[in-house]
Amino acid sequence: MEQAPPDPERQLKPAPLEPLGRPDAGLEAVAGEEAERAREEGSEADTMTENNFGLKKIEISVSEAEKRTGRNAMNMQETYTAYLIETRSVEHADGQSVLTDSLWRRYSEFELLRNYLLVYYPHIVVPPLPEKRAEFVWHKLSADNMDPDFVERRRIGLENFLLRVASHPILCRDKIFYLFLTQEGNWKETVNETGFQLKADSRLKALNATFRVKNPDKRFTELKHYSDELQSVISHLLRVRARVADRLYGVYKVHGNYGRVFSEWSAIEKEMGDGLQSAGHHMDVYASSIDDILEDEEHYADQLKEYLFYAEALRAVCRKHELMQYDLEMAAQDLASKKQQCEELATGTVRTFSLKGMTTKLFGQETPEQREARIKVLEEQINEGEQQLKSKNLEGREFVKNAWTDIERFKEQKNRDLKEALISYAVMQISMCKKGIQVWTNAKECFSKM
Repeated sequence: MEQAPPDPERQLKPAPLEPLGRPDAGLEAVAGEEAERAREEGSEADTMTENNFGLKKIEISVSEAEKRTGRNAMNMQETYTAYLIETRSVEHADGQSVLTDSLWRRYSEFELLRNYLLVYYPHIVVPPLPEKRAEFVWHKLSADNMDPDFVERRRIGLENFLLRVASHPILCRDKIFYLFLTQEGNWKETVNETGFQLKADSRLKALNATFRVKNPDKRFTELKHYSDELQSVISHLLRVRARVADRLYGVYKVHGNYGRVFSEWSAIEKEMGDGLQSAGHHMDVYASSIDDILEDEEHYADQLKEYLFYAEALRAVCRKHELMQYDLEMAAQDLASKKQQCEELATGTVRTFSLKGMTTKLFGQETPEQREARIKVLEEQINEGEQQLKSKNLEGREFVKNAWTDIERFKEQKNRDLKEALISYAVMQISMCKKGIQVWTNAKECFSKM
């Protein structure tokens, strides 16, 4: 008997925001026993290979970003950023050392990889990419996607994305992902040859399923509501943080006026001059320190943004289930309709108004041979429909089982990551306050020596 999925109310209640860290072990993504177990339990997809990096240790890094100029598909000049991906096998299958591989990828290629993963692994909460353009920025921070600071943060985010995929027990074994890391030429052609675009569900179809599905699964409905709430909470948190950063920046910079005033004052004092001059220096240091502080804060904000985008990944799993449920209901409805038609033909009674019933009244009854032929065709269609319905039921149960397994994995990851990030953010705020106290303590000592 199939084990019931975890209780959604226990599982999906928005936990207090917890941290976004990097995948375990820094730059080392290890599939390990979990990946081996997933390989043994799961069916082998066409896109997977036995001899790929998922079965051994590999180090992955996006070590460099470079601004380039070239021509796009429309033969127009454009400026873009390319990212250097470096991989090194720590434990090769034959025990021999392997040289570091490196290649350059554009952000659009990362997008292509993720779109492929979304189509081929609809039951998995696929890790999100970092933002393409800066959002939730405070006024002194550039929103230009070519700004060096933004490019550097996006480089870190892209590296984090690769590590997330490489540490996933299923995604890490995908052949296309492996080629993304190792095959620079013709990689796009290899992805497109999989035909994943043709398998992608249209947005219109997904929207239609959302509104027309009659018996939605309560667990996935609650999951969708949870993802909406999670996105809302993190969005508000990021907006508050941006407003605080704006005000904090102003407060710190205003302290620079203390430095200027103390320096001017020291020029007219003989006995107090040295103390005032020193105090002014401490105020100048305090005012200039805010730039580095807020730059560090941006990295914590980027960690929160990762889970802001994870909310959409959760909704993608829900949409796929709605589509599967809608197809199942349509198949069941079609089967019931054919059974009713068959019964009406066999008994000679028409229970509901139909075009066929009107035709019979207008042009007379069918001959027994015609009726038998139609019944035979319907019986064949009913048998085929029953098989399809059984197949869709099995597919749906398998999807639910796999989806909830991955959702549980994601929830544990989210709780761990967000907890660490928020604790680190609090520690940074405490450190910032202590530095402020130290500045005024130093100023007090300067005043005491006057």
